[in-house]
Amino acid sequence: MKSKAGTDTEFFRTEKIPKILLQIAPPVMLAQLIQAMYNIVDSFFVGKYSESALTALSVIYPLQLIIIALAVGTGVGVNTYMARLYAQKMPGQAEETAGTGTLLALGTWLIFAIFSIFCMRPYVLTSANTPEAIESAVIYGQIVCIGSIGAFLEGNWTKVHQSRGNMHRPMVAQTVGALTNIVLDPILIFGLGPVPELGVAGAAYATVCGQVAAAVITSFGGVGRLPERTKMPLYIKQIYWFGYASIIMQALFTVYIVILNAILAGFSDSAVTVLGLYYKMQTFFFIPLMGLQTCIVPVLSFNYATKSYARCREIMRDSYGFSCVFMLVGVICFVFFPVQLIQVFSKSSEVIAIGKNAFPIIGASFIPAVFSLMTPVFFQAIGNGKISLFLSVMRQICCLIPIFWLLSLIDLRFTWFAFPISEVLVGVTGIVLYYKEIKRDFDKGATKHVKTQKIVS
Repeated sequence: MKSKAGTDTEFFRTEKIPKILLQIAPPVMLAQLIQAMYNIVDSFFVGKYSESALTALSVIYPLQLIIIALAVGTGVGVNTYMARLYAQKMPGQAEETAGTGTLLALGTWLIFAIFSIFCMRPYVLTSANTPEAIESAVIYGQIVCIGSIGAFLEGNWTKVHQSRGNMHRPMVAQTVGALTNIVLDPILIFGLGPVPELGVAGAAYATVCGQVAAAVITSFGGVGRLPERTKMPLYIKQIYWFGYASIIMQALFTVYIVILNAILAGFSDSAVTVLGLYYKMQTFFFIPLMGLQTCIVPVLSFNYATKSYARCREIMRDSYGFSCVFMLVGVICFVFFPVQLIQVFSKSSEVIAIGKNAFPIIGASFIPAVFSLMTPVFFQAIGNGKISLFLSVMRQICCLIPIFWLLSLIDLRFTWFAFPISEVLVGVTGIVLYYKEIKRDFDKGATKHVKTQKIVS
């Protein structure tokens, strides 16, 4: 099936599942690997500059997650709806969906930028104590939030390309964006040649430049075209119908990190730094899982739209298996080498002491996290956002936060057990709901087959 944009998604229907995943996942994983490397390098250079600047990155990290939630979540809605339209052989409407997504990205960025101008300092005061950390966080946060237009546009345009099965352009874009950030970080932070030393502001400017570079590359073929004004509300409704669960899931991720930071701030800024370092580094080890999350959405959506339920089950089975194998690497690193990981970014004895206890405990949650994170993607892809949202709320709000808080009443050392406990509870619940959904779909398909046979007879 070819559209005007050069779409070729028929292999979603006919190719073997492992081959599809091996074809479309590596470019996404490579891009995310480079993205994770840039996050790590960012923290590395900032950590060399000052401990207060490193704390600032941890404090602002939740706001960057909100940007991701709004940008990528809307993009997921665009992605899923476009994949369905391509499956139904309506490429024209798919391109109008892409155009609507571009308009939504610009509008969302403008609202977020204005909001961040007035709310940055009050937010920072909830998670930082020392004056140096507070000022660094305000400076860094305002620059990356006001300058986030590239992140919003790239988040949408990347999903447009992925809905067509094109994983290579997003890979190139994210690679260029990450490399731009990595190259500019030391130049702008420390000041090299004629460039003045900008400190934490330099890290923020480097991030913005990388995002803009990625957006420019994905703009080719990603902008789409706007539908008639009367049709616009319908497209917006469909985009958010398929994307609202992803937006809320990511936003909940932000909420719980803000709350965990507030709890940890009651112990020390170093505890906040440890949590921030964990989330920076765990991204690196979660790459296979996040890559598969991205890749299976259009494949699942396409096959579910064509009622290929057995194929959907095969997609999930292979995704679970691949993710578990790769996540073992993260378990090994966090359980057996926590000090070495932390010392890459910080030499603070307090940060190392806290992280040495925290990292192995959190690392034990990685395998059950496969099931608590992949299963909501299945429900999101088939258009059942309610269950996807339920699992996300259960994981990040109903389980992690109260368990973390209760354990914090005992001692800081026990708070980290909230991670594996939450992942196991949500993972088991997700698998039960998944098998109920699969059985319902198979029963539905069997009933239709029996009715067809009677009509033929």
